[in-house]
Amino acid sequence: MSYLEARDVAVQRGGFQILKSVSWKLASGELQAVVGPNGSGKSTLLRAMSGIWPISEGSVTVDGQPLGRLPRRDLSRRIAFVPQETRMDFAFTVQETVAMGRYPHRGRFARETASDTRAVRQALERCDIAQLSERLVNTLSGGERQRVLIARSLAVEPEFILLDEPTASLDVEHTLEILDLCRALAKAGQSIALATHDLNAVARYATSVALVNGGRMVDCGDRDRVLSPDRLQQVFGIRAELLSTKDGQPVYVFHRNEGTDIRD
Repeated sequence: MSYLEARDVAVQRGGFQILKSVSWKLASGELQAVVGPNGSGKSTLLRAMSGIWPISEGSVTVDGQPLGRLPRRDLSRRIAFVPQETRMDFAFTVQETVAMGRYPHRGRFARETASDTRAVRQALERCDIAQLSERLVNTLSGGERQRVLIARSLAVEPEFILLDEPTASLDVEHTLEILDLCRALAKAGQSIALATHDLNAVARYATSVALVNGGRMVDCGDRDRVLSPDRLQQVFGIRAELLSTKDGQPVYVFHRNEGTDIRD
């Protein structure tokens, strides 16, 4: 079993400390949700765990080995980070963009192998964008571009996939498709972490939850414990009920605190 682990990690950006002594572990087969208010440090944590942003204190390791000791190409094969939004100004087709995910395996100018072709085709199909293969990415909608980014990460065939708000630009149907895909990948042994504000998606799909607030890890583990009504009141300032749908799926119902007014 592989592990991606942070121990007492701190991150500073622009003179501000964004993360403070955060410890967190992501293991094979997990679909772990990273939740917290805006500005709590969710995206920063995923960037630090992927090696994109440097840490100022602590350590990030994969199977006990510090990320900084891994060759960049090996790191890119093992960990894929998918940002919430990426500018796509160049006139590459969707298929060409997804195929870029194979660079860590074959290099930028090497010929495409049968394994590359298979990985790209499967990634396109899994993200429901095979029909867009010949479209230019700079002509796509925001939701379509997001699915292209996720498909590119799948083409890498990494052990760990870190997604920052992966469904923020998607409609309901494709949101469920992406979450179903994440769950299937986790069941197949991959490690998935996704930062999200959608606590109902967390309730339905996540195997565990990491709650971040003010740059610190508040708690991590079982959903019912981490996202208890008292904890949600404390961190988000809302009242919450956890109910069940007719098919037994958990769903949160949220209420504003009594006496809270909306003023002009």
